[in-house]
Amino acid sequence: MPVMTDIYPASQASVALEREELFPIREVSRLTGVNPVTLRAWERRYGLIEPTRTESGHRLYSMTDIERVRSILDWIDRGVAVSKVGKILAKTEPAKILGSFIPADLVQADYLQLQQQIQHAVSSFDDQELDRVYGQIFSSYALPVVFQDILMPLWLQLLQRQDAFGQTSEWLFFDGFLRARVLSRIVMLRGSQPRRVIVSALAGQCRELELLVAALFLSGNDAGVRVLTTGQPFDELTLVCEKVRPDALVLFSNHAPAAELPKRLNRLALSLDCQLMLAGDASDLAQESLAGSSVGCLGNEGTTMRQRMVQFIAGKLDT
Repeated sequence: MPVMTDIYPASQASVALEREELFPIREVSRLTGVNPVTLRAWERRYGLIEPTRTESGHRLYSMTDIERVRSILDWIDRGVAVSKVGKILAKTEPAKILGSFIPADLVQADYLQLQQQIQHAVSSFDDQELDRVYGQIFSSYALPVVFQDILMPLWLQLLQRQDAFGQTSEWLFFDGFLRARVLSRIVMLRGSQPRRVIVSALAGQCRELELLVAALFLSGNDAGVRVLTTGQPFDELTLVCEKVRPDALVLFSNHAPAAELPKRLNRLALSLDCQLMLAGDASDLAQESLAGSSVGCLGNEGTTMRQRMVQFIAGKLDT
């Protein structure tokens, strides 16, 4: 099994995975900007990385490990303490639901193959081919798997790789494609549902696609979802709810909650005639501070978010 000693371009991550090429810690440090002392601390103290060890005890890292380091850095940049990053990363790992009857490595291989097809279409700016692969993925996997395990990880990788010429254009192309498709599905599912749910982002705490995907997870036959544009003023949410008269207002954030957020949410809840809920990674991080309040925490799992929301609305699930 060869050990790479030169910098390996991030755009070739999938090739490295297929060849099982491994990197020594000094190369990982150079690729990610994280010094070896910190990498070892993340491994020993928090269990965030599990590198391969040689017979002599030297650490070797795969491209999967390197992508994980980049994800850790991304969450730290969002304000999440490193001690809490592991809990969030666990939710972004490939779905375990198929593991009982399909080996995990085969599931991973299928995800990777589909991501490679998407990336080829994106790098070619081929919207027709991208639409074809997008439809193929939806015909093969359930909605949460499509986004949590296939599309959004690739979207995030492209977002983090905008240091070379053309990569920003590729990400914008892919992001625009996904936003249009997701919004179309939300509108289609909304129909004339009697229950109405408003989904809004906490200002500056997620990108539009992340908000739209969360809204799609919350959509269904029993709840018509309306999404407010990112940048919606927090102080005007009461006014919007007075006009729309929804059954629930769901706020979404993928950042670490500010210390004053629980108080702000409780004050907002008192001014609403509907139920108030928090979704996204922030809801997991703020769950303890919101315990016993009237604010419901939905988490960030596509398979459970809508179920929890419906139960909260029906009064069948405690906060």
